[in-house]
Amino acid sequence: MKHVWTGMVATCAMAVAPAMAADEVKLQLQWVTQAQFAGYYVALEKGYYKAEELDVTILPGGPDIAPPQVLAGGGADVMLNWMPSALAAREKGLAVVNIAQPFKSSGLMLTCWKDTGITGPQDFPGKTVGVWFFGNEYPFLSWMSQEGIPTDGGDDGITVLKQGFNVDPLLQRQADCISTMTYNEYWQIIDAGVSPDELVTFKYEDYDVATLEDGIYVLEENLADPAFADKMVRFVRASMKGWKYAEENQDEAAEITLDYDATGAQTEAHQKRMMREVAKLTAGGNGALNPADYQRTVDTLLAGGSDPVITREPEGAWTHAITDIALN
Repeated sequence: MKHVWTGMVATCAMAVAPAMAADEVKLQLQWVTQAQFAGYYVALEKGYYKAEELDVTILPGGPDIAPPQVLAGGGADVMLNWMPSALAAREKGLAVVNIAQPFKSSGLMLTCWKDTGITGPQDFPGKTVGVWFFGNEYPFLSWMSQEGIPTDGGDDGITVLKQGFNVDPLLQRQADCISTMTYNEYWQIIDAGVSPDELVTFKYEDYDVATLEDGIYVLEENLADPAFADKMVRFVRASMKGWKYAEENQDEAAEITLDYDATGAQTEAHQKRMMREVAKLTAGGNGALNPADYQRTVDTLLAGGSDPVITREPEGAWTHAITDIALN
């Protein structure tokens, strides 16, 4: 009887013992909740993070939120950022490191009114172009520098309009061209009643000046901690599982993302269309940064003329240490 009682105590103790707490991870998005980030919401909804013993909180971004600042202030453990912004921050002293690259291709382009007569970059001088700032201007400025086109106005240069995160400057004819993403703003123009035949687009990818977008970054000092590095291995593994599921189940991924949109500002039709376009950008990669893509980004940024985005070749700006373990 003594042995039976002892066994029962042990069994009860095991039953009431608290489960090991999941490791917390705060992810700062680059923008608001939308299908651009579907892979992370899918990983959350499908339990991929939970299976890796992670408690992930996804923090939406917005026009007044700069992910590098949030990361630097300790408000997030990991951020999504465009590489030009991340490399610029690194050169200024914030040691951020790319640990994974879910987006293989760039969705950035300029969308112009066709009736302006613009057929290529050679026609940009004398025109007004809307450009996003807050770190998003770097690819454009580097491109124009390589084309030898000034961005300070005049007949021989471009008048740069500081564009808000909307398409109003084009619709209201305040600009001849504006910055758009293949998966978002371009379709906002179409939804406003403009025919694709009235527009002409110039994808950065087509001019070999595309820079990497939506990479996963952490602080270098945190990555030096083995426990944090292990947490990031699990985070990247679950996130990429979410992305591949989203690629293969696009409508479902869009619907999952919508469920997490607390603002209710997104429409199902727009998010499903966005997911189809985003899937084209994540396709072809497994989340490991391609060194050739990285070097293309660096070369584009270094070719920024008199005011380059970065002034020297970065060191230690990326690592395969996480993806080598997470993806194998």
